[in-house]
Amino acid sequence: MTVTTTTPTHTEIGHWFLAPPGARSGIGGTGEGPVALVRPKRFHPLGEFSTSLEFVTRQGDLLFGDAVRAAGEPGGDVLHYKLRGGPGPVVVLFDPAHVKTIMTADESIAPSATHRSPLAPIVGPDSVLTSLGERHRQQRALLLPRFHGKAVAKYQESIARATEDGLAKWPVGKPVPLADIAQGITLDVIMSAIFGLPDPREATEAERAMRTAVLRLLRLSTTPMATVTQLANARREDPVGFLKVVLAMVDKTVYRVLDERRAAGSSATRDDIMSLLMDATDTDGNPLPDSEIRDELMTLLLAGHETTANTVAWTFERLTRTPDVYRQAREAALAGNEEYVEALINESMRVRPVVPIVARELLAPFDFGGTRAGGEDGVTALVSILLLHHRDDLYPDPFAFRPERFLGVRINPYELMPFGGGIRRCLGAPLAMAELQTVVGQILRRVELRTHDRAPERPRHRNVTMIPGRGGVVIADTIN
Repeated sequence: MTVTTTTPTHTEIGHWFLAPPGARSGIGGTGEGPVALVRPKRFHPLGEFSTSLEFVTRQGDLLFGDAVRAAGEPGGDVLHYKLRGGPGPVVVLFDPAHVKTIMTADESIAPSATHRSPLAPIVGPDSVLTSLGERHRQQRALLLPRFHGKAVAKYQESIARATEDGLAKWPVGKPVPLADIAQGITLDVIMSAIFGLPDPREATEAERAMRTAVLRLLRLSTTPMATVTQLANARREDPVGFLKVVLAMVDKTVYRVLDERRAAGSSATRDDIMSLLMDATDTDGNPLPDSEIRDELMTLLLAGHETTANTVAWTFERLTRTPDVYRQAREAALAGNEEYVEALINESMRVRPVVPIVARELLAPFDFGGTRAGGEDGVTALVSILLLHHRDDLYPDPFAFRPERFLGVRINPYELMPFGGGIRRCLGAPLAMAELQTVVGQILRRVELRTHDRAPERPRHRNVTMIPGRGGVVIADTIN
């Protein structure tokens, strides 16, 4: 890839997330104003290994810097990397036309690469996230009804109760990572969906132990050891080392819950996801093995609440740094303006997508505007949702936080895609949006947060997610 080393009008920044609101990204179009140019990459004495490590630790800076320097060059809308300990050679896509090409391609030539992601050894080979083809379609068809329509409406009581409990534990006048509060809320909601418990206080000792184990796993995943562990487990189906030890403790609590549920007798009268999985059979009519039920439960417990919790944290991390928008959002929530709250959530997911990349394997050659990739060369296509969401031609002043962008507009699924896209779009998206509307709305209505002008929190990459480096620290002056 040939890149330029200078930009005619630019303001040099150390990190992409420190770009001033009025700056252009330099990606997709011209417009007016300076380009926020991330400092040139330092020399990598270890070559591919250093680039691979940078992809894990400061992915956004790497991609923004390379995308800006490649802009205007032939093939500059496709970035190329070779990543060790990961998917190998990759192309990074961020043009909506290219994104649509890969998201609408037949799964036989562009299957999901999630089975090769850092999540694979955690959620297991039998998860709906890691399965492919007909198996994935069967699993998705089994679970999808529990996350749409009437099912989501049924969870509203759980969402409201969990939010109330979370607000009751919020200390006034003290800095608190909002991600911690939101994780407690969203985990209780997904546990309600899984175990059929509208009130988490009705959980059994085994279910509470599993909840504690999952939260402990999430806390450990933010430590420096987690980055080393992720690299050590790259491209593995089964966990090794520290991850294996931690997951063994979590799995013990999961299997204990399964044993407890079976000992309680028939699940015919229950309508929760665990009962659904325990009653399900494979294509030969055999019950699902405990290992597969475990993989599905781990997927739902982790993916089903972590992304939502961190979206809440990012939303208020952004709001407390933009006082005018915060006041407008609070007034809208108090007035019951759900349209504005939804626009606010969409803007939060645009500027800080919790899942910044989705991947597809290219089993056949693809042409991305003159750049050919795929087929026998083992290339993986990475769709950079982060870069897509910061294109100048799609979102003028892309670094500014402006919820009104999404008022009265029809969203193009290949221009805003916080839940992924195509047939692999997150099946829990409707439940996540219902949670976000309730939790964000309640915090806006009932909590007076302290605004400030401190620097944005550094994004931290954890497995496949991008989370606030300090957990979205906020201070509540009053709680009603």
